[in-house]
Amino acid sequence: MKYRNEYIAVTRRPGGFTLVEVMVAVLILSIGLLGIASLQATSLRNNNDSSMQTRAAYIASDMAERMRANSGSATAYPAATLASPAPGDCTTVSCSPTQMVNNDVAEWNQLLASLPKGQGTVTDAGGGLFTITVRWDEARNNASGTGCDPDNPADLRCLTITTQP
Repeated sequence: MKYRNEYIAVTRRPGGFTLVEVMVAVLILSIGLLGIASLQATSLRNNNDSSMQTRAAYIASDMAERMRANSGSATAYPAATLASPAPGDCTTVSCSPTQMVNNDVAEWNQLLASLPKGQGTVTDAGGGLFTITVRWDEARNNASGTGCDPDNPADLRCLTITTQP
């Protein structure tokens, strides 16, 4: 006689997620969140670099406009930028062109101080042209070189314009 077993265990797969599946999902989510954080950090760094470059362009243009306003003494600006004179009071008192040069350079140096390790020079390029260079430590790595080589981390970042007052 054959017996029939009515209580045959049916093997079925348990429903839901296994711990391995959950861990893989968490790993994928973590990698995605790290990528987003890295993207945000890069965006902030580039925004800061852009802000400093815009400020440097403004500072260089400011000196070009000061030289145009005092074009009779434009040749005195290169030497004055090297000397870093003390500011005068040319806003309320009439100044001579030489005093105006010293006042312009002193005010320009104050603007340069808004950049990290900001420096600036005006050089005579000849033929009535002047080169205005603004340097700053864009990477904030205590760079001090003045070579303006973007591939050399020891050099400061430079912005150079040439103008005719």
